Amino acid sequence: MFKALLLEQEGKTTVSSVQELDDSRLPEGEVTVAVDYSSLNYKDGLAITGKGKIVRNFPMVPGIDFAGTVIDSASSDFAEGDKVILTGWGVGENHWGGMAQKARVRASQLVKMPAGLDSRKAMMVGTAGLTAMLCVMALEQSGVTPDQGEILVTGASGGVGTVSVALLAKLGYDVVAVSGRPENSAMLVNLGAKLILPRSRFEENARPLDKQMWAGAIDTAGSKILAKVLSEMNYGGTVAACGLAGGFDLPTTVMPFILRGVNLQGVDSVMCPKEKRILAWERLIELLPESFYELACQEVSLETVSEYAEAITLGQVTGRVIVKI
Repeated sequence: MFKALLLEQEGKTTVSSVQELDDSRLPEGEVTVAVDYSSLNYKDGLAITGKGKIVRNFPMVPGIDFAGTVIDSASSDFAEGDKVILTGWGVGENHWGGMAQKARVRASQLVKMPAGLDSRKAMMVGTAGLTAMLCVMALEQSGVTPDQGEILVTGASGGVGTVSVALLAKLGYDVVAVSGRPENSAMLVNLGAKLILPRSRFEENARPLDKQMWAGAIDTAGSKILAKVLSEMNYGGTVAACGLAGGFDLPTTVMPFILRGVNLQGVDSVMCPKEKRILAWERLIELLPESFYELACQEVSLETVSEYAEAITLGQVTGRVIVKI
């Protein structure tokens, strides 16, 4: 038996409850993991509350990432006792996820825990941190260097945003954080932001081109905010876009791209190749300061996840929320 947060559908309503389940209900997969920690991401919030069409087959255990210990393996890549991490691959969406004491997944979806991490710290980073590192790598690969100017981070109070601010600051970039929550300004400054701008400044309708201000940007919002960011990019600048918390539309024109040579780089952590994941995890361990874990993370229990899920969909959660299983 194992305990899990189970999502079920009653009519058109998603209902969540913590239940004791038999091992026979675990899905197919070569590796069974005893889960230590999962985390609460925006996508998890949409799934648990039913506000987004994340889960299409019920019942479902949410949790798009987890960290724990292998307890059974039919794969030569993993042995009993191995510490492992999973992020993405549709787990928690179309395959039972990490908000349970046990998870069974495909071996190809796992990476071994890097040296210097444990399950708790791994989920303090989690999917959001991995996405942030991939965004930073996208800026680097596009040739954006610290001497070229300021880097903008939208949604800076959230999971991806807080990690992005910390990583960019560590690498020597001047970071400007965009947040709709002024009470988080001190935290963002402590993580490395040089300046905090209100989200409202980026929610107005953007002109096709505005004054050039940013050498690069990491955007977690999409929609009007991303359109405004694009209109203010420096010539040849790059925006790494990884989220759609503000909407999946993009009300802009081609002008930033063809008149200023702006690059819009989509960043996906769900289906990211394993080799790139491993590199990203290694760099995260190298770059994330110890202060990040102290400043931008909070721990909750499986029983309280649902109330935090509602809060994260309303933009009321700061930093990373880890779930102790």
